[in-house]
Formats: sequence, C-alpha cells, structure tokens
Amino acid sequence: MTVRRSSGTAAEVIARNRTALGIELGSTRIKACLIDADTAEVLATGSHTWENSFVDGRWTYPLEEVWSGLQAAYAALVDDAQERHGIRPSSFGAIGISAMMHGYLAFDADGTLLVPFRTWRNTSTGEASVELTQVLGVNIPQRWSVAHLHQAALDGESHVADVASITTLAGYVHERLTGRTVLGVGDASGMFPIDSATIDYDERLLQAYRDHTGRDLRPLLPAVLPAGADAGALTPEGAALLDPTGALQPGIPLCPPEGDAGTGMVATNSVAPLTGNVSAGTSIFAMVVLEKPLPTVHEELDLVTTPAGATVAMVHCNNGASELGAWAALFHRFTVANGQFVDEDQVFATLFAEALQGDPDAGGLLAYNHLAGEPVVGLDQGRPLFVRTPDASFTLANVMRAQIYGVFGTLALGMRILADDGVRIERMFAHGGLFRTAGVAQRFLAAALDTPVDVGDLAAEGGAWGIAVLAAYLDQADRPLAAYLDETVFAGASVVTAEPDPTDVAGFAAYLDRYRAGLAIEAAAITALPTQGTSQDPSPDLKKDAS
Repeated sequence: MTVRRSSGTAAEVIARNRTALGIELGSTRIKACLIDADTAEVLATGSHTWENSFVDGRWTYPLEEVWSGLQAAYAALVDDAQERHGIRPSSFGAIGISAMMHGYLAFDADGTLLVPFRTWRNTSTGEASVELTQVLGVNIPQRWSVAHLHQAALDGESHVADVASITTLAGYVHERLTGRTVLGVGDASGMFPIDSATIDYDERLLQAYRDHTGRDLRPLLPAVLPAGADAGALTPEGAALLDPTGALQPGIPLCPPEGDAGTGMVATNSVAPLTGNVSAGTSIFAMVVLEKPLPTVHEELDLVTTPAGATVAMVHCNNGASELGAWAALFHRFTVANGQFVDEDQVFATLFAEALQGDPDAGGLLAYNHLAGEPVVGLDQGRPLFVRTPDASFTLANVMRAQIYGVFGTLALGMRILADDGVRIERMFAHGGLFRTAGVAQRFLAAALDTPVDVGDLAAEGGAWGIAVLAAYLDQADRPLAAYLDETVFAGASVVTAEPDPTDVAGFAAYLDRYRAGLAIEAAAITALPTQGTSQDPSPDLKKDAS
C-alpha cells in the first residue's frame, strides 16, 4: 500500500501548489473542489447554481452562462480557501474539467457555435438513434453526440454542411482553457463507440458510418486520451476566462476532460470489473464495469468506458430526483404558509424518515418522475404523474415511499436486463444528494437492485472531487487507475453498506410491476397534455444534483 501523507498544513499545501482543482458543470450546479494532491482531502469548495432552459422544443444552456457560472464557482472557491486557510490560491498543481456527458456542441471552421447547445436531456433524435443502432450493430442512445449530428442531417438542418467539429461541454471548456481539442476516453465514449483495446474510437464502426453516410466522422471528433495522459496546460487566455481578476497564473497542467459518469466512477472507486455505482441527481444512472462483453445488444443499455478505457454497461435515465425535489418544495412551502418555517434540509429529512413507515409496496400508490422524455421506457416526452386507485393506502408515508421508489423505477427496469444477461456485481456504490439522508434512499435502492449498496464519506463532493482526483493522478499514472484509487485515495475510507431487506425487495418488485403496467398512462398523458413550449426546469435545487 502506498498511502501518502500531506506535505504540510493546508496553507502550506496551497502555497506549494501541491493541490488539484476539479470543476464539474452539473445539471443544476457548477462545482469547484480543491484537494490536497497527496491525500485527496478537500481543502476548499465553491459552487454556482444554474438551470437548463426548454427553448424551441430543446433543453439547452446559453454558453455565456457556462463562463459566468465557471467564474462564479471559481471565485467562491478562492474565497473559501481564504476563509478556511488564510491564503488565496493563484496556481495549482493540476486542473481537471468535467461536465454532463453527451449532447451536441457543433462549431464551424472558425470556431463559431452553429446552433444552441443541445444537452443530453433532449429526446428528439429517435430516428437517428434507431438507424445508427441498426447500421453500427451497437446501441446508439438518443443523447449521444453522433445521434444529434445524424438527426440534424436527417432533418435537413442547414448548419450540418458547416460543421467542422463537435464536442461535449467538458471538451468545449477544456479547449477554451488549453487550446487542445481532446476528450477523456470516458466522455468520448458518449459521443461515438470506443474500442477499449485501442483506447480510441472504434475504427470499424467509423468506417461503417462513412459507408452509410459518405461522411468521415473522425476529423469532427476530439482526440481521445486515457486518464493520466497529458492534456495540455492553462493558457493566458484560459486563465483570464476562468479568473477575470488576473490572479490565476497560466501554465498549470490539465488532465483529460471527463464526463460526469466517469468522475462518478472515480468518486465511488468503481473502475474495476464487477464494481458499479449509481449516481442520482437531475438524471439517474448506473454504471457497471464488465468482466466480459454483453451477449446481446439492448436499446435500454449503452456501452461506455471508465476514464481508463475499460468497458462499462450504462443504464442512463433522463429523470432522477427533480420531481422528488418539487414535492419536497411543496411541503416546504406549506411550512412557510403556516408560519412555521422549516429548513429545506429538515423537510427532506422528515419526509424521508416518514417514507420508512410506508408499506413495502408503497400502499398501491404510483409515482412517475418523468419531467423529460425517457428513452429507456420508450417515452419521447415527460409528464410527471402521481396515480392511485380508490382503494390504495393514501398516507404521507406511502406518498413519500412511492416518490422515492419512482426515482429508481426506470433504473430498475434497465438493471433487470443486465441481471438477465448474467452480469455480476460484487459492489454497488451510491452517491448524490439523494443519499445524504442516512438509511433511506440507500435502503430503497438496495431493494430495487436486490444487491448491497455502499455509501461512503469520500464522495460528498461528487464529480468535482472525482475530476480533482483525476487531475492529481497526472503524476501517479505509472500505475493503473484502479490501483491508485484503492491504495492511495480510498485507503482507510469508511463505508456504510445497506443489505437488501427481503420485505423491501418483494415490496419494490410489486411496485415495479405496477410501474411497468402504468407506463401506458404516461404515454396517454403525453398525447392528451401538450407542453407550453418554453420553460425552465420547474424543480428547485434541493439536494438533487449528483455533482
């Protein structure tokens, strides 16, 4: 074991640049996390809240909000370091950028954005997804970058002829900071399929795409890098973008930019075969590192990679804890209206504790958290619904248990496909704000997956901490990433394990049977209840962002 010790006090570590800065652009928060590069201990944090907008039928974020948000999160981190340790950092040992995976950022040869950023949350690429899955012989989900590009071509969008490059949000920010057009292999695996043997885009599938479309995709895609590789350094222009005050110094090395799925794997020490993690935020997804290829192609599953390039089966659900947050906000507002203000965190804790008193099957109640479309269950739009029969047990405990079960419903359907394919999981780690209330969501997830679920103390800062760890790994890349995490970062970490309770397992299975049958209600609601066209995500920022 090669556990390292800090090189001094926090102030000394910061002054000597024995640090790593991680920044992750999540769905609802942009978070910055500064760690001791030797111990992975968190030294300072900063964050900025933002929301996606639904404009002209698509989920998006304006790029100007990317930079204002990054600057705000970075400034908050510097202030936090000053307050905690009496020092304002002006340089770091390394920096890492992470963001929501997938989506579509298309630029012309001059670097001009051709259409507004289309995020992973959009479900408007169904035709392209089906066609590319058939042509390539692997599942190409709707949120993947190549599906967005191909759908734009199928729709005859005029900008397609001018596309000179496409990238992800992390890749875009990294390029602006360093001048390098690269991606970590995990993030790249959400753009186009990766060959884990070469740690690069699958050349056979690139050729199949060329044969089908007549277009060479490789020149449009960022170069692929594994964890630990040199991904460039902060330029003077990049430093000014991140810190307009001019205090931040250029020349800092950056690790390959990664997606939030990859940083979640790092933050939960889930990069070795037979390990997995569930990340619950605005979306919810499970990642399982495979020991062998899946026997069949499933449209509910996609194959991505760890930041080191190992193949991962991913069950990605567009809808996570946002609807649950909206219900909690409703009860919070009741306390305000009643003149008995209760803190938002306490509202969550109270409602979660009440859910433990509910019936194992949630008393016959049913909750759908679909604010957006959900391709895993074949829905191209979302309609959050709460449904009960007249004879259901309509209690607060059952309402809240149904809502928490609803967060895991679509995920559980996808995970059952993996189980049917014989995929083994020795350890499942959960992270995200949903699991901060001890002993509730963790217990229900164990029931939903019928497998032990771990929650640990090092994942509190989520993906921002994970990408900081990947930045610190730059000077440790002489050993495998899994070994570095096991022997250095997570050595001695405390973990709480929830074993599946047989009564809960049976209760959730009954709930899931109703959930599957009730999807017909969801489909009917999409037809009967049109959306208004332009809005922001209506759910509040209540402990729902996995990052």
